[in-house]
Amino acid sequence: MAKLTHSGTGGRVKMVDVSAKPSTKRTATAHAFIRINAAALRQIRRLELPKGDPLEIARIAGIAAAKRTPELIPLCHPLPLTHMDVNTRVCQNGIEITSQVTATAPTGVEMEALTAAAVAALTIYDMCKALDRGMEITEIYVVEKRGGRSGHYARPTKRGRGSRGRG
Repeated sequence: MAKLTHSGTGGRVKMVDVSAKPSTKRTATAHAFIRINAAALRQIRRLELPKGDPLEIARIAGIAAAKRTPELIPLCHPLPLTHMDVNTRVCQNGIEITSQVTATAPTGVEMEALTAAAVAALTIYDMCKALDRGMEITEIYVVEKRGGRSGHYARPTKRGRGSRGRG
C-alpha cells in the first residue's frame, strides 16, 4: 500500500528529505479546462476585450506561477526549473489549458505543472468575468510525468466523454 510522503510520526506533517536522491531530468504535463458561455467565447476569439488577450496573459501567468509553486504549496521544494510552457486552445464550450514543466532535480515537477495550469485558468476567469460570471474551472489533473524513482505515468484517456466539445 502506498504511504503518504508528507506524514511523519504521530501525524506530524514534514517536508520530504530529498538530499540523498539523485538529480535526474523530470518532466510533467498538466491540464485544466474552463467552461465559458458561447457569447463570451465569441468575444475571446475576436479579442474584443478591453484588458487585452486573456489567453496570452494566462499563458504568462501560468509560467510565472510554476516558478513560484514552493511559495504557494507549503511543502514543495524549490526546484531549478529549466523549461515551462502553457498552451491554450479555444474549444466549443470553453478553453483547454495544458502546461509542461521540466527540471533536473531530485524530485518531480508535477506540482509546478498543476500550479501553472490552475493559475492560467484563474487568470482567464479574472480577465473574462465581466463576460461570464458563471465560468467553471474543471478537469485539473496531471496528464503525464517522466523521471524519478516512480518512472513514467500517463493518465488513461477516456473516450466518448464529450464534456468539453471541440472547436
